[in-house]
Amino acid sequence: MTKTVNLSLAAPLATYCVRAHNIAAHAENKIHDNAVARQYGFSGGLVPGICVYGYLTRPLVAHFGLAWLARGSASVRLLQPCYEDEEITVQALPLTRHPGEPITFELTAERPDATVCARATAAFAATAVPPPGLEHYPLAALPSERPPASAVALAPGKVLGTVMLELDAVQCAAFAGSVRDDLALYRGPDGVAHPALLLGLANQVLVQNVKLGPWIHTASEVTHYSLAHYGDSVSARSRVLECYERNGHQFVVIDVLVAAEPHRPLQRIRHTAIYQPRALAQTAP
Repeated sequence: MTKTVNLSLAAPLATYCVRAHNIAAHAENKIHDNAVARQYGFSGGLVPGICVYGYLTRPLVAHFGLAWLARGSASVRLLQPCYEDEEITVQALPLTRHPGEPITFELTAERPDATVCARATAAFAATAVPPPGLEHYPLAALPSERPPASAVALAPGKVLGTVMLELDAVQCAAFAGSVRDDLALYRGPDGVAHPALLLGLANQVLVQNVKLGPWIHTASEVTHYSLAHYGDSVSARSRVLECYERNGHQFVVIDVLVAAEPHRPLQRIRHTAIYQPRALAQTAP
């Protein structure tokens, strides 16, 4: 059943509270491991940024339903670490809107000590944004052997190997559970993929194209074009936009188009990560 959307909404969305869960504690990226994360100055393993993004989307999807997943957008900045079992409070406040403009919200995710671990601006437009053409995002083979992450391996303009994923209903529903999201639209034979799962494909682009040490997801800009249904065969086609150094960290920015094969764009992601954090000895106290 299609949910009616109130495009004149000017009130805050319901506050959402969730216990954070580190779904990547045993992943290849050891920034999620307690011992390794402490070597970089953190209190423990970081809850993945895609999970925090998932927490931020919960009030939006609870209110707007499938409509936001089909044509909404969000720009998220991951500002401070989030740790296992912390209670995260998500608030979504409307921003000033002129007639005909998209509904826009400022979202925050706060830890119990009131530290803001993430901020996002999310929008919901009355009409869909036209997607980019798939011809601008060619399919490419993954490397048979991943090169070490470097300014050469991640040179701007480089087309990266395509990551593929079959959206299995059982596995996708389990993922929604792992990010503590109990909304019914992520379950059942007619379910759709959780936005955090799709954002995770941008992480997989990096992981499957280059060999990384501990690394940190810092920001993403996501624009939705269509729903990702269970049973879809999904591709993440991408290229490198930027590769640079800032404050001793090595950053990469990639442009990812997620599509349901063979020809339906689902979302575009501008994904930013520190692929090589500065050494702890250089980190200010």
